[in-house]
Amino acid sequence: MNIKKGFDRESLSKQEIELLSDFTKKCRGDILRMTTLAASGHPGGSMSSIDIYSILYGFCNVFPDDPFNANRDRIVISHGHTTPGVYSALGNYGFFDTEDAILHFRTAGSHFEGHVEKTIPGVEWNTGNLGQGLSAACGFALNSRLNNLNYNVYCVMGDGEQTKGQIGEARRFAVKYKLNNLTVIVDKNGLQIGGKISEVMPDNIKENFEADGFDIIEIDGHNLNEIYSAIKKAHSIDSPVAIIANTIMGKGVSFMENQAKYHGAALSIDDCKKGLAELNEPENIDALINKKNLKQSLKPIKERKENFFVLEHNYNDGISYTREKNTDNRSAFGNALYDMAKKYQEKTALKNIPFAVFDCDLEGSVKTGAFRKAFPDNFFESGIQEHNTAVISGSLSTENILTFFADFGVFGVDEVYNQQRLNDINSSNLKVVCTHCGIDVGEDGKTHQCIDYFGLLNSIFGFKVILPADPNQTDRVTRYIASKKGNFGLIMGRSIIPVILDEKGNPFFGSGYEFKYGKMDIVRKGRDVAVISAGNMLPHALKGCEMLEKNGISPMLLNVSCPSDIDVDDLRLAAKTGLIITIEDHNVKTGLGTAIGSLLAENGISTKFKKMGARFYSSSGKPEDLYKMAGLSPEDLFGLVKKELQ
Repeated sequence: MNIKKGFDRESLSKQEIELLSDFTKKCRGDILRMTTLAASGHPGGSMSSIDIYSILYGFCNVFPDDPFNANRDRIVISHGHTTPGVYSALGNYGFFDTEDAILHFRTAGSHFEGHVEKTIPGVEWNTGNLGQGLSAACGFALNSRLNNLNYNVYCVMGDGEQTKGQIGEARRFAVKYKLNNLTVIVDKNGLQIGGKISEVMPDNIKENFEADGFDIIEIDGHNLNEIYSAIKKAHSIDSPVAIIANTIMGKGVSFMENQAKYHGAALSIDDCKKGLAELNEPENIDALINKKNLKQSLKPIKERKENFFVLEHNYNDGISYTREKNTDNRSAFGNALYDMAKKYQEKTALKNIPFAVFDCDLEGSVKTGAFRKAFPDNFFESGIQEHNTAVISGSLSTENILTFFADFGVFGVDEVYNQQRLNDINSSNLKVVCTHCGIDVGEDGKTHQCIDYFGLLNSIFGFKVILPADPNQTDRVTRYIASKKGNFGLIMGRSIIPVILDEKGNPFFGSGYEFKYGKMDIVRKGRDVAVISAGNMLPHALKGCEMLEKNGISPMLLNVSCPSDIDVDDLRLAAKTGLIITIEDHNVKTGLGTAIGSLLAENGISTKFKKMGARFYSSSGKPEDLYKMAGLSPEDLFGLVKKELQ
């Protein structure tokens, strides 16, 4: 369509309005065709949002021939179920063949899924889990600042999702950090799947945005000129802006208008024909059905380019710890984080480094203070808003920024599992660092003793979990995850951990140690039993093995730092002893022992096998006392081995 991009004029011309009116009419027809052929989808909201999409994708700096240009504007669709509207607008603007979207919408193996997916050029973030789009948009807005890029960010949202608490978190973050290139557009059609929003759950949308510091513009969301002018005005306001667009569900087809049932119900073929006739659109649904039945192949679409930043890794650059001054793993993480950033800055002479660290009011506990002091512009204090922070950090991590989200395990994993899952679906490059995990948390009690993080993160396909055993290994692992692409969960406890020594009394994970992802560490060689430990349990397992040695039993002690991907050859070596016992500070149902048990069975490895882990929620107390209560003390390990070898 021949229109001039940009928001540099006062209003649209008469010719542009005529062209856009024809464009949106065709898009509405495509929305009906798409959902009717799929016999599913969300036509109602798509038709109330399509006028907004026509202005955004038509006038923003987005480019069909170069959809992943670094300087493009970012358009985030938070109410991701409006895919028929998004796909019809993008297709008719030339991002891909519209007929492909119509024929293959919601079909197995198609790019054109039921909720927006970033595999489609023009889509920036997979949504569908409502309430997460504004957080992702905040991440993209931060990227423009950190990478010194001049673009605008737009987040289109539904009105029903405004009751989500995460949106309030995102609003406050956007205002605190003065994300002045961020414009929110709320499609306010007054209906959601259960009926009227005022009846399902009333929400003061305008007042909430105003209370948190947004500037507000109210418009008729079907008046093309008002949409254009509101966006232009938003660009001139020195704060985040929310445009409240009053719209009509099912706009354009009389029998669909203001009918909540069309939020998530496709038209029948006969009703589709009636709707197309009202729109004065070609009634070609039967021909399209015939084409769909032929199962023709999808045409190629432009593939998204990965935009990840990682560090070059040098194992000789690490900090080494000795028994002279034992520390906790979280302090070793904080020291490594600061050291990496400082060395990178010195090497590149950059004032603004491509790092970002997110905190949720726990800086002193997760040990990110040194980084914050040295790099205040790269540190984002998000307050007690974990859901929002997880998504902001996830979206930012895809934009050439090395991003860390540091938190307690119960908040950074348990509380935000859905957000981390969506980050992974979006192929983020996030380094999630969780301290205060396991019974080791001690006095804080069961509400804070995260013992299920491995089971949760291990059920997310792209996350790799790493459990360092002491400060030296923590240092090496922190540098490792900064050098590798993809999502990592770096997990540690709370307590001071003694530096693990080899049999000669030297630091086992010291200057000569090289971390190899997936490999077990043979801490002690032995022949009678293989004790496999993980993370902060290693010092306790080592004490148990020393007790066994004094009783004439030769234990092999293995440390598993990468329970997500355990080396099977290492497991075979352990099985040669005839008895494997795992000991871990996790839920015994979903932890290391369960992973190893599955691998033993799947690979036909024959051995006697027992697992030790948390079998109930613990209480408050010193970690050593709680481990005794849980049956995880060195004495408990000694007793189980003796029993099994009888």
